[in-house]
Amino acid sequence: MTLDAKIPAGPLAEKWSKHKFNLKLVNPANKRKYDVIVVGTGLAGASAAASLAELGYNVKAFCFQDSPRRAHSIAAQGGINAAKNYQNDGDSVYRLFYDTIKGGDYRAREGNVYRLAEVSVNIIDQCVAQGVPFAREYGGLLDNRSFGGSQVSRTFYARGQTGQQLLLGAYSALNRQIHLGKVKMFTRSEMLDVVTIDGQAKGIITRNLITGEIDTHTGHAVLLCTGGYGNVFYLSTNAIGSNVTAAWRAHKRGAFFANPCYTQIHPTCIPVTGDHQSKLTLMSESLRNDGRVWAPKTVAIAEQLRKGQIKADQVKEDDRDYFLERKYPSFGNLVPRDVASRNAKEMVDDGRGVGGSGFAVFLDFADAIKRLGKDAVSAKYGNLFDMYYQITDEDPYTQPMRIYPAVHYTMGGLWVDYNLSTNIPGLYALGECNFSDHGANRLGASALMQGLADGYFVIPYTLGDYLATIGPKPVDAKHPAFEQTKQDVVARINKLLALKGTKTVNEFHRDLGHIMWEYCGMARTAEGLTKGKGLIQALRADFWKNALVVGANDEVNNALERAGRVADFLELAELMVDDALMRNESCGGHFRLESQTPEGEALRDDEHFAFVAAWEYKGDNQPEVLNKEVLDFEFVHLTQRSYK
Repeated sequence: MTLDAKIPAGPLAEKWSKHKFNLKLVNPANKRKYDVIVVGTGLAGASAAASLAELGYNVKAFCFQDSPRRAHSIAAQGGINAAKNYQNDGDSVYRLFYDTIKGGDYRAREGNVYRLAEVSVNIIDQCVAQGVPFAREYGGLLDNRSFGGSQVSRTFYARGQTGQQLLLGAYSALNRQIHLGKVKMFTRSEMLDVVTIDGQAKGIITRNLITGEIDTHTGHAVLLCTGGYGNVFYLSTNAIGSNVTAAWRAHKRGAFFANPCYTQIHPTCIPVTGDHQSKLTLMSESLRNDGRVWAPKTVAIAEQLRKGQIKADQVKEDDRDYFLERKYPSFGNLVPRDVASRNAKEMVDDGRGVGGSGFAVFLDFADAIKRLGKDAVSAKYGNLFDMYYQITDEDPYTQPMRIYPAVHYTMGGLWVDYNLSTNIPGLYALGECNFSDHGANRLGASALMQGLADGYFVIPYTLGDYLATIGPKPVDAKHPAFEQTKQDVVARINKLLALKGTKTVNEFHRDLGHIMWEYCGMARTAEGLTKGKGLIQALRADFWKNALVVGANDEVNNALERAGRVADFLELAELMVDDALMRNESCGGHFRLESQTPEGEALRDDEHFAFVAAWEYKGDNQPEVLNKEVLDFEFVHLTQRSYK
C-alpha cells in the first residue's frame, strides 16, 4: 500500500502556513454540531480537548485515572524545548529542526519536524499566559538550560517539575471547558476498542473501571492521546498504568503501527535493586548540565567500590574516566540519550560498573557544588536530589549519584500523516501515541514540546479539514457496528476472566520484560531477536493457558485491567522484534551489533532503510504486512552522526 504523508510542497519554512490556508474550515455555528472524542488527558490530550472545546466543538474526554492531572505527563522533569534564542547563543527554528532531525538519526520526516520547531515558540507564550511558573534569570526573562544533542540553551524549565507544571496549565484550561459544559469528562474509563463504520472511525467502546459497565460512545472523530508503550519492558520509567491498549486495539482495527522497534533508553535512571521493583525512577537529563558522568579507570578500583571498601569521593581524579567528555569533546556529557546510554553499558560490560550490582556509573556534582555553591545547585535541582535521597538513602550533595540506562520513551507508534491522521479516516493520534517527529531517537525536552504542539497548535487546524469534509450529520448510535464491537469487547473480557491458571498476570509481564530487555533492548542481534521471538510466542501461548485472573467484571478488578494490557503487550512485543529483525541497520535507539562503525557508533544503511516501517495487522497469529513510507530529505544532507 502506498502511504501518503500529505507533506505540503514548497519551501520548508512555508509548508505549514500554506497548508493551514488550504485546509477547509468549519464555521463557528457549525462547530457546535460536531462531537469529538479525546482518549487520554496528558499534555497532548488535555491541550487538544481544551483547544477544540474553546473553538466550539463538543468534546468527550476519557482517562483511566481518577483525574486528568494524574496523567504520566506529570512525571516529566527537566524541561521543554523552544527556539526562542533568549540566550542569544545562535539558536533558531532551523537549528532546532536540524538538531531534532540529526538527533533522530535521520529517520524522521523533515516537514513534521520543521513544523514542530516552528510552533515551539508559541507553546512557551501559551504556557506563560496560563501561569506556568518557568524559571527566570536575574533580569526577569525566562531562563534556559542545555539538554543532550544540542550546543545551545533552549530548554525552558520549572526546577525538576516541568511536566507537572505544564500539565497543571493544560488541566486548568481543560477544567474551564468542563465548567462551561463544552467538555464532558469521563474518568476511570478505559478505551477497549474503536468503532469503524464504512472505514471511518465513529466512536469507541469503554469499560467503567469502577462498575465494569461496557459503554459505547459516538463521535465524528476519535483522537488517541494515550502515550507510549515502554511498559512492554515491565521495568521502565513509565507509570505502572501506562499501556498500549488503546493504540493496539486501533491497530487491530486497521491502523498501521509504525517503527515499533524504536525504543529510547534513558541514560540517567536510578539503577534497579531487585525483583521486587515494578518500575524505575528517572533522574532528569538536565542533571547532565552540571553533573559529570564517570566510571573507574580500572576493574580493580571498580571492584573495591562494589564491595564498599572505598567510597566514590576517595577515588583519585587520575583514576576516574570521564568517558563522555573523553570520547565526545564537542558535546561532552550532553550527547544524545542513545549515545550516553550505550557508553554507560560499555563501561559496565568492561567490568567497570559501580554499585552493589555493578550495573551503574556515577553522576558527580562535586565540581558544580564547588563552582556554584550548594544553594545554587539546590535551586536548580533540589527536588531531584531529594527524590534520589528518598529512594536510595544516599546524599547526592556529598556522594555521586549512581545511574544506569532504563527504558523511557517510545519513538514508534501509530502511523499518521502530516495532519496527524492515521490511515483510518477520522482516527487521529497525538503526542507519544504517534511516531511522527522523533525518528529513531528523541532529544531530551522534546516530548513535552510535541505533545503540546499537537494539541494546541496542530490538531485544531487539521481536524477541522476532515470534519468539514464529512459534514455534521449525527453519528447513528444504533448502527450495528457499535453493538458488534461491544460484543467483541465483552467476549474478550470473558475470555480473560475464564483464565484460572496458577501464574499471575504480573509474573507473565515480568517474564516478558526480561525477554525484551535481553533480546530487544540496548543492543540487538539477528540471533538474539530470533530467539526472543520464539520465547515471546511461547510465553503468549502459556499466558492463555496458565494465567490467573481473579474476580468478576462488574466490580473494581485490577487483575482484569492488568490482564488485558499484558495480553496486548504480548502481541506488540512480537511485532517489535519483527521490526527490529527487518531493520538490518543501526540508527538511534535501534542498535544492531552487526551494524556499527569501527568506533562503536550506530551505522545506518540509508540505501536500504531510509523509510518508515508501517505494519498492517492481518489477523491473530498471522504475519503482519510491512508498508514503507520513503523518507525524502530535501533540506538536510544525510551524514553519519557525530558528536565528537
